[in-house]
Amino acid sequence: MRKICSIIAAMVLVASGGVAVADDGSGDPTAVKKEDDGKWLDKEGIPTYKITADGNVDWFTYSGYRRYHSDCHVCHGPDGMGSTYAPALKDSLKTMSYGDFLGVVASGRKNISTAQENVMPAFGDNPNVACYMDDLYIYLRARSNEAWGRARPGKHEDKTEAYTKAEDSCMGKK
Repeated sequence: MRKICSIIAAMVLVASGGVAVADDGSGDPTAVKKEDDGKWLDKEGIPTYKITADGNVDWFTYSGYRRYHSDCHVCHGPDGMGSTYAPALKDSLKTMSYGDFLGVVASGRKNISTAQENVMPAFGDNPNVACYMDDLYIYLRARSNEAWGRARPGKHEDKTEAYTKAEDSCMGKK
């Protein structure tokens, strides 16, 4: 439910032309607070990754890797590296705010220039993407900050009960 509220808030922000706070991916990604669902936040309250020295990643980074390679890599290339069809999200998150990321994924975007036309379809109605936007953002933030390389995370935290309940609710399971 919290993810749906985040999506709606981002869509309202984008639609209203509101000003986003300076929460771009280039900010300090250091994890300082862990929520009940296992999500880590940075000092600004933006979702972020937590990777230990031995290579163990938080659940959201792991889930984001899986979701990215399930739904996003076809256009944006393996590991967020981009393709001839769509930009490298690894690079985009260096300057894109969390709110802008949610807004673009939920509502889509169309960029037209004399050289090309790029269209990002809206995924706000697709629960396989919409229910995992924070996971995707966190994984791509780790990639953009070079905190995680191109490999599948081998070790990860367990999925929490709170995460499972939120996931079930978002996916319409009772």
